[in-house]
Amino acid sequence: MQRVPQGTHEAEEMAAPLHVPVLLEESLEYLQVPPGGVVVDATLGLGGHSAEIAKRLGASGRLIAFDRDEHAMALAKATLAGVTAEQGPEMPAMEFVSRSFSEIAEVIQPGTLDGLLADFGVSSLQLDEAKRGFSFRADGPLDMRMDPRSELTAQQVVNQADEEDLANLIYEFGEERRSRRIARAIVRARPIETTAELAQVISAVAPAMKGEKIHPATRTFQALRIHVNNELGEIQTLLNSAGPLLKPGGRVVLISFHSLEDRLVKDSFRDAARNGILEILTKKPVMAKEQEALRNPRSRSAKLRAARKV
Repeated sequence: MQRVPQGTHEAEEMAAPLHVPVLLEESLEYLQVPPGGVVVDATLGLGGHSAEIAKRLGASGRLIAFDRDEHAMALAKATLAGVTAEQGPEMPAMEFVSRSFSEIAEVIQPGTLDGLLADFGVSSLQLDEAKRGFSFRADGPLDMRMDPRSELTAQQVVNQADEEDLANLIYEFGEERRSRRIARAIVRARPIETTAELAQVISAVAPAMKGEKIHPATRTFQALRIHVNNELGEIQTLLNSAGPLLKPGGRVVLISFHSLEDRLVKDSFRDAARNGILEILTKKPVMAKEQEALRNPRSRSAKLRAARKV
């Protein structure tokens, strides 16, 4: 664990790009951050949620932030150092863990958390940097690793997986009905090295359907990203850990961005409620208000669910 830098020079040199945290107001409402409490931000990103949580924890509180993307963490530290400089001694102790949130139970003691927040969306930083290979909107290498230290890349999957496995993962993780057609086209077009090349191959055999607003490659890119980063497995591990880590009355707030993630959260909360572990606070997922959706289009698909430990 590392503490936030206390000086302002690092913050000035590493100013993070503009970042708009999704469902911020709603996250804070359901977290009910207690002054002096202990809260985990399991997906630090660029620090937007953490900054507001820290302000509410106060000097006697403790914020622990996880992220497996070291570049994003460096920028978030700078942002939080700037907030600390502004707020002075009223800020809590802050600790940073450069690990995946699936490893949270290896770091946090059971029954010690007042709150746990996770925003499962790919960060703006990752999407906007072409060299990370997450998006087809800017040409870059087929990478898609949230943790650059990981070995598996999207390029390896695209160029080495057999056709049936490729079709299955596009169907399962991308919910793409034309997965077999797309997989066949990818195999025929190999080697494919960049995001633009892959998007072009997909668009040629699976053009946008009538009335559909998303790019034809969207679901395939989502599937590859989920597979490369084992996103659903990571989320399930976090869900299994959340209940035991919370104090009685502690709250968990989770933000999902597609149906596969939301289904895992919904089912986990339901099972925990049946077993008397959690009380569900959101009967239906909380969505972004119209003003936020207009201001930040990425928030339109966000769904927030919250629960409290019984």
